[in-house]
Amino acid sequence: MENKKGLERIESPRYIFFGPNAISKVGEVLQSLNVGSPIVLISGPSVTRAVAEDLISSLEPDHKFIHVVSEHGRTEDLINSLRISNKVGASLIIGVGGGRPLDIAKLLAAELGIRYIVVPTSASHDGIASPAISFTLSREVEERLGRVKPIEAPTAILADTTIINRASPLTFKSGFGDLIAKITAVRDWELAHKLRDEPYSEYAASMSLLSAKIVMDHAHEIRARLEESTRILVKALIGSGVAMSIAGSSRPASGSEHMFSHALDMLSSEVGARTSPHGIQVALGAIMMAYLQGQDWRAMREKLIEAGVPTTAEEAGISPDLVVKALTIAHKVRERYTILGTSGLTPSAAEKLAKVTGVI
Repeated sequence: MENKKGLERIESPRYIFFGPNAISKVGEVLQSLNVGSPIVLISGPSVTRAVAEDLISSLEPDHKFIHVVSEHGRTEDLINSLRISNKVGASLIIGVGGGRPLDIAKLLAAELGIRYIVVPTSASHDGIASPAISFTLSREVEERLGRVKPIEAPTAILADTTIINRASPLTFKSGFGDLIAKITAVRDWELAHKLRDEPYSEYAASMSLLSAKIVMDHAHEIRARLEESTRILVKALIGSGVAMSIAGSSRPASGSEHMFSHALDMLSSEVGARTSPHGIQVALGAIMMAYLQGQDWRAMREKLIEAGVPTTAEEAGISPDLVVKALTIAHKVRERYTILGTSGLTPSAAEKLAKVTGVI
């Protein structure tokens, strides 16, 4: 029987620049977009603040900027940014940072109904090119404001590999881990499509898997943090983000392995334990979920090791008890059908899974 689809809408970035000195293209993008003033620029409080200040200096006085520092990347920062943006009549939002500042920029643009540009300072996750934001922040905003307005893809991405190459080596490992997780995320999506008739985009799935394959083929070079390997990592992260834009959801990039990571975050917050970077946690989850899915988890693990990514809870600084507990509650983190099903894993099955795969 023919599967008739309704009208589909794809939102993707209008401009993407990546490579050395890509940040210099911001002025060209602003001119092309015919952006007025003022422009609200969101950055973090430390390294990204310096990048933001340099960017502002290079573009003034042609454009007027209001620089807002997101101290913690929490709901309070969003509310403060929203108050300032409404007061000055912001025409555009620019987010400069590795994670939370970009999330605040996305949320702010959605609240104001205006466009935004992202200038990533690290390659730690694929949110640099997608409308997706941190699951934890999304829950926090929803609890405080009652809803999260729909977020569109960024209008432009300017990924300067010279700047990104200066980031902590841990960010490269996290970015690699986030990408390798697409292998299990897409398999979960296929499963939901077959068992729950969930909408599925073969094109978005293929793009997501290609992003994972590209970095796996260059695992050793990415570990070395060469300029060319940084370019490869950034390109793959952008590809994964665009796949989400095509799918209209985070399905191509986030499955059971992300739910495991979210569960870890929740449990760690409850007991006051530290978390590992997002991409490293989902990499651990991907190893275990690949085992459950019947995929070649050993090959995945070998590529993670080749890229210098932790493959055990001990290496990631995570308590084995939290890993097991997270596996038992991951299926309840969000309403998304995955290999974990609707009842999840029993404590004994969770412990066995983590031990068989060498995670604990």
